[in-house]
Parts: sequence; C-alpha cells; structure tokens
Amino acid sequence: MKNLQVSKIEASDKITLKNASLLLDNLTEANKIDCVNWKEYLYKPRVEFRIGHAGDLILLKYSVTEKSVRAMETEINGDVYQDSCVEFFVSIDGQHYYNFEFNCIGIPHVAWGSGRNGRQLLPVDRVKEIQTRSSLGTEPFQVKNGSFSWELCVLIPASCFIHDPGLIFDGLSGNANFYKCGDALPEPHFLTWNPVGTPQPDYHRPEYFGKIDFE
Repeated sequence: MKNLQVSKIEASDKITLKNASLLLDNLTEANKIDCVNWKEYLYKPRVEFRIGHAGDLILLKYSVTEKSVRAMETEINGDVYQDSCVEFFVSIDGQHYYNFEFNCIGIPHVAWGSGRNGRQLLPVDRVKEIQTRSSLGTEPFQVKNGSFSWELCVLIPASCFIHDPGLIFDGLSGNANFYKCGDALPEPHFLTWNPVGTPQPDYHRPEYFGKIDFE
C-alpha cells in the first residue's frame, strides 16, 4: 500500500486558481498514476498529480499526456468518466468515501457512500463551490486524436465534505486513490495510483486505497 504525505501550503496571498498551480509546482512532489491493473487495457497515458492543502482547502493538479481527448459532458454530476477523466477518491472515516471526478474541461461529479451501490450525489450548489481550471478551456468537444498534453487544477473546499461537518485537514489521516480513465475514448484505459486487485476495472474498492496523511 502506498503512503502519500500531503504538504500544508502556506501562502502570503489568498489561494486562487491563478496561483494554485504555481504553488503546487513549487511546494509539492509529483506523483504518478501509472498502475496498469488489467491486461485487457494496456494503454498507459502519462499522468501525474500534485496535491497540497491549506487547512480548509485541498489543492490538486493533474498533468496528462494522451493520444486522444474527449470532453462531451457539461452537466455537473454527469457521466464525466466517459470523457478524458481524472479522479480522486478519499475516505475520512474509514467506512465511507467521496469520489471527486473531473473531465478534462473541469466538469465535476461528486458523490458519497460506502461502496459502488447506493451512492449519494452531492447537491449541485455545493459541487459548484469546487473551482477548476483546465488548459483545454471550458467548451465541450468530440474525440480528438493525435498527441495531447493538458493540465487541470482543482480547488476543493472542506465544505464539500458535507458528511464531515467542520472538517479541517491539518493532521488528518485517511485513505485515498487517484485515477485516470476515459471509457468512451478510442483506446479506453484505467490507470490507478495505488494498485487495484480486482478481475475487472473497478475504482469503487476502498480496500485498495492507499494511505493519505495531511501535514
């Protein structure tokens, strides 16, 4: 099981999407999402993420290079996994977990529960508190083939953890996994940060989460 240390970011100015990317580049380490767990899906884009926190805020940045991109979903809590998609699943209490999913133009899907079934979508108004900024812009597009590199920066406030009121990340320990997928791309793929030991692709398996510790 991997163990991830999340650095606390002390910023002299208010943390915004404009400065979050630079703060993450300067103050955190890059982590690879490079586990290919299923032999039917061997294609491996290059994917890295950086993560930090500011007490009541998670800063997250993905860097991706892949052969095809797609961004058709525009609805919050829609099927972003069909597009070029990056994901962050995290458990605070060891029994339930939040899944934060984003397509490559920053459309979020967020839910909570104890497993794949019976998940509760977060209210759209609360999900809108998440800020995203993509190097690919915000407009949807059909599949594009070639070679594409893109970045997505995400700010997730603690208020989005609605089932953990008053949450502060300082000193917090939990479990998490990070993913890259694209179910409707010409070459579907399912990459993970911590290895997943299921017969078929399945991200909703908290028993395969790694450990995450917030400074």
